Amino acid sequence: MTVFRAFSNQEVLDYLATQVTDGQVFTDEETLKKYSFSPRLTDDDSGLALAYVEAHTTKDIQGTLKTARKYHIAVIPQDQTTSTVIGADRLTDSLILSTAKMNRIIEISKADSIAVVEPGVVNGDLDKEARKQGMFYAPDPGSKPISGIGGNVATNAGGMSTVKYGATKDNVLGVKVVLADGREVKLGGRTLKQAFGYDLTQLMIGSEGTLGIITEVIVKLLPIPLGTPVMGVAFFDNMTALAKAVTAIRISGVYPTMLEALDGNTVAALDRYEKTHYAKNSAAMLIFKLDNGGQDSMAVVKKILAEQQANDVKITTEPKEQAALEQLRRDMLPAVFAGQNHIMEDMAVPLSQLAPLMDYIQELSKRLDVEIYTAGHAGDGNVHPTLVWSTSVTEVPEKIIIALQEMFKKTLALGGTISGEHAVGMLKNQWNNAELGEDVDMLQHQIKALFDPMNILNPKRKIN
Repeated sequence: MTVFRAFSNQEVLDYLATQVTDGQVFTDEETLKKYSFSPRLTDDDSGLALAYVEAHTTKDIQGTLKTARKYHIAVIPQDQTTSTVIGADRLTDSLILSTAKMNRIIEISKADSIAVVEPGVVNGDLDKEARKQGMFYAPDPGSKPISGIGGNVATNAGGMSTVKYGATKDNVLGVKVVLADGREVKLGGRTLKQAFGYDLTQLMIGSEGTLGIITEVIVKLLPIPLGTPVMGVAFFDNMTALAKAVTAIRISGVYPTMLEALDGNTVAALDRYEKTHYAKNSAAMLIFKLDNGGQDSMAVVKKILAEQQANDVKITTEPKEQAALEQLRRDMLPAVFAGQNHIMEDMAVPLSQLAPLMDYIQELSKRLDVEIYTAGHAGDGNVHPTLVWSTSVTEVPEKIIIALQEMFKKTLALGGTISGEHAVGMLKNQWNNAELGEDVDMLQHQIKALFDPMNILNPKRKIN
C-alpha cells in the first residue's frame, strides 16, 4: 500500500535529539539490534526500532514522550531487559526508552524504614546497601542480581521470599511516574498507611509501562531478623506429596521465608549443571528456609516432614551451605534451558489447588509426550513449568502449544491465574477475556485509554 508520510524518519530523529538533552540517542544498527529483541525469546533481526534512548533524567523521558506524541510513535520502556514475556521488545520504528542509567539510590532511611530509588537500581544492589544499615529489601525474584527496581515494579515481580514477605506490590509505598501527556505525578508517599484518594500507586504496579514511565520508587525496608537462619532440603516420591507437605508447613504458624519445589527432571538438570548428586534421592525436592523462629519452629517443620513421608531431610545453619542452596535454586533456569528450546510458564493457584495442578501437569506431560520441567514457589502456589524441545526444530511444535493452552485452561478452572509474577507482555495478551471476563476486560481497555489515549506507551503489551 502506498503511504504518503508527513515526516521522514530523519525529521523525527532530528526532533528527538533536541528533546533528549541529558541522555543519549542511539540509531546505529549494532545498538538497535542489541536492544530491540529479547535474546532468550527471538533471534529475528528485522523491523528494528527507530532509536534507542538512554535516559539520564526525567526531562529525557518527557522529551521522548513529547516526540512520540508529536509523530504518533510507539514508546517501548526498558529497564535492565530481563523480561521473559516479550514485554520490552521493540515494535518496528518505535522508540526504545531505557531507564537503566537512572540508577541512583537516592535515600535509605532506617528511621522511616524506606528507600527511595531510581528505576534502574538493581534489586540486589539495593538489598546489599540496605543490609549495611541493618535493613533488607524483601522481594527477591530469580533475576535479583540483574533486574531493576523499575522493571520489578512494572511487572509486580515476585520471588522466593514472597511466601512470607509478599511480592513487589506489597513492598512499594509510592512512585513518581511520567504520564503519556508528559506530566510527572507523585503517587503514594513515605507513610506506611495511606487511605486518601484512589490507590493509583497500586494501579501502576504491574502495568508493564502501558500507563506511565516510572522515574522514582519508594520501597519498604525491613530490619534483618534476629537469630540464626535455618535452611534445609527434603525429598519426596512425587510433586503431589511435596505439595501436601508445603500446605501443612504453610499453615503451621512457623512463617517460612522460602518453600521452593523442584521436580525430578529439574533436579536432574541441576545435577548436570552443578555436578551435584541430588537426583538419585527421589522424584521431587523441597528447599525450605526460616529466617527466624529458632528451634521451636524447626521442630514443627521436622514433624510435618516426617508425617508427610519426606526422606533424606538435611538441615543447615552454615551461611556458606545456605548460600549454595539458594544458588542451586537460582541456577534452576540456566540448568533447564541449557542446550534446549524452551518456554517457561508462570501459573499460580490457590494453595489448596497446588497438588491437583501438579498432578495435571504430570498427566499432561505423559499424554502429549511433552518433556516438562516443573519448579516454582510452592509456598505461594506459583508454578513454573518449562516445556522443552530439540534445538533442531526451529518452530514451536504443535504439541507444545496444545500443552500450554491446556495448562492455562486447567489453571483458570482451579481458580488460578496464568501470570503469577512474570507479567503478560505479548505472550499472553490474548487471554484477557478468558481470565478476566468480558466486563473487566473492557474496563482494562478503558483505563488504558484514559491514561494513554494515543496508545503510544508499550502498545500490544498487557492488554491487546
